[in-house]
Amino acid sequence: MVVVLGARVVRPLEPFAEGFAGELARQGYTVQTSRQQLGLVAHLSRWMSEQRIGVAELTPLVIERYVRERRDGGYRSFRSAKALGPLVSYLCGLGVLPAAAPASPQTASEILLQRFRTYLLVERGLGARSAHGYLDLVAGFVEQSVRDGADLRGLTAGQVRSFLLGESHRLAPKTLQRLATALRVLLRYWHVQGLTATGLADAVPKVAHRNPGLPRGLQPGQVEAMLASCDRTGPAGLRDHAMLILLARVGLRAGEVAALGLDDIDWRSGELVVTGKGGRTDRLPLVCDAGAAIVDYLQHGRPADALDRRVFIRIRAPHTGLTATGVTQAVAAAARRAGLGTVYAHTLRHSAATSMLAAGASLTEIGQVLRHRGPLTTSIYAKADTTRLQALARPWPTGGAR
Repeated sequence: MVVVLGARVVRPLEPFAEGFAGELARQGYTVQTSRQQLGLVAHLSRWMSEQRIGVAELTPLVIERYVRERRDGGYRSFRSAKALGPLVSYLCGLGVLPAAAPASPQTASEILLQRFRTYLLVERGLGARSAHGYLDLVAGFVEQSVRDGADLRGLTAGQVRSFLLGESHRLAPKTLQRLATALRVLLRYWHVQGLTATGLADAVPKVAHRNPGLPRGLQPGQVEAMLASCDRTGPAGLRDHAMLILLARVGLRAGEVAALGLDDIDWRSGELVVTGKGGRTDRLPLVCDAGAAIVDYLQHGRPADALDRRVFIRIRAPHTGLTATGVTQAVAAAARRAGLGTVYAHTLRHSAATSMLAAGASLTEIGQVLRHRGPLTTSIYAKADTTRLQALARPWPTGGAR
């Protein structure tokens, strides 16, 4: 038996207790949290000893059995397999437990979806999240197309249209538009691969959906209120303040802010190297207030024990890089503190565009800063320039109709 942080750990996990405590400290866990984790390890190890289970046998099924018995025993904390994640990761890193192998596709639809995913990642250059979104959208169509062992070469335009029409009864127009786009990509891929006899991408009908509203940006005073809501006396406020400025001043996406690395900042030339959609890399100017905010965070807020070289790090352990979801949550929290209700990260990107437009920037310049692929994407901001649009409006007729 070994005693670590007050926890009495017996075999079979006894040889790993001290090393696990050191790993928790390295990842930035507090002493209190580490004590709780070691207490869980001690309880698990006693259970494994009673069940005559060795460390190498600590499979996901065994873990699920353990947490189920823990719940049935009346324990009110650490009642899920997720609670054992730090321990399992540590043991996998030592090679004591084998890393879980991804499940191999079994059915015909799973195989087709896996091949489509590889095409999106390798040939189209999509990111993992974007590819996952495409697969989610077309999974039902793929399943329907190969049901009962049907040959894709017999797929018809009528079946394609029938599927989209059926989905139109349950999906919102914007989601239906994305489904139509994903179907066209899938059908072009299938035709190039020789899986369909004819090209069916043109059989996917266009989805009518108009958004008459203006791009939803914030007023400058609202952006300043969000920035002022960040408590810059602590690391969380310093981090969130810097992220908000990058979103609102530079127009970055949430995923781009999350992916920004220390090596992506060229301090000498005052530029950021931004990796955007499809792995596209661009250099953008680092505006003064954004640079100052990042420096303030790096000097006084970023954890010294950060586990990777991304700029923005989780406040709670493990101190890994923040995710795009984490960036979005930080924006939403700042908006609530400022009394603005629900605001998403992309709204600040719109704010950057409308601010540049108000300052006299052209749509071409805005498109370059936002890194749009074509001018059509940027053209939505033409509706926001009401001052210039007034010159194009014809006078309202004053005479009565005859």
